[in-house]
Amino acid sequence: MDKPLAQEEIDALFAAARSRGSSVKERPASERVQPFTFSRGGQINNEQMRAISLLNDNFARNLTHNLGAFLRSRFQVALAAAEQPPYSEFIERIPEICYVGSIRLEPLGAICGLELDLTLALSMIDLLLGGEGQSTAVRELTDIEESILASVLEVVCRELTSAWQPVGLTFNFEKRQQQTQIARLMSPTEKTLSISFEIRMPHVQGNLNLVFPAVVSNTVLRRLITGWGRQNRRRSPEMLARMEERLQHVRFRGALQLPSVRILATELDALQPGSIVRLNLPATSVSELCIAGIPLFHAIPIRADEHRGLQITARNNPLMNRTVD
Repeated sequence: MDKPLAQEEIDALFAAARSRGSSVKERPASERVQPFTFSRGGQINNEQMRAISLLNDNFARNLTHNLGAFLRSRFQVALAAAEQPPYSEFIERIPEICYVGSIRLEPLGAICGLELDLTLALSMIDLLLGGEGQSTAVRELTDIEESILASVLEVVCRELTSAWQPVGLTFNFEKRQQQTQIARLMSPTEKTLSISFEIRMPHVQGNLNLVFPAVVSNTVLRRLITGWGRQNRRRSPEMLARMEERLQHVRFRGALQLPSVRILATELDALQPGSIVRLNLPATSVSELCIAGIPLFHAIPIRADEHRGLQITARNNPLMNRTVD
């Protein structure tokens, strides 16, 4: 037969239940289970975004001045966005009538895509042909207009190379890609680095978009963060002491040799075993101790027990400040 509970026992059970519920609610945020979307893994974090923004702000500023001078018109470029969409998503954003070109990145040998609004392209071409860069209806470019626009894109690639110098990439414009060839530049599922710039001209405005394959984006981000961290990180005294202690065990190639002299080719041709070569050196000349090919000390050869050795007589390199043990 079940034992009936007293009111005090019932109150104690309710109090224990409430305390368990409050302990769950007060669990730290770091211990809570959070949903994770694997398709968003590897997204650009805040530190990477700062490095990318710094790099491309320099490109936008240089392109504003140099391309504006090339077009002889007011020209303004600003970084609009940087993200990592799949290449299929990037293709979906491209208008039906557009200008897409391919750029080769050296030394990686990879290809990145460039997409420019045709309104901007037509305005630039009109300026280079002596017009005022007025806005016109969007249409396909002629062969002559494509050749004229290629000179503009070469300026863009030159400024990209200058701005991206910290990551060691060179941009070389290849050619325009037709609508049917755009999807073949990269795999549809490949995660890319997409960078968008907003361009303003006196009569039109539009976007310049760059899309990099994963191999390039990973390399760029790694080099950017390495350089960013190196510029903003000071090594602690403990780290410097540890590095210096490890360097004490590094071995350098050393050689004891006489100062270099010039010998006639006829003398070299006449050399035989037992030949004596007269060097153009005083008899009092001492040998040089060369470390990694650099003569650092004057020294003379000696015998140390059963081994050959040397005795330092003078310092040859005035830049060396540390004493020799």
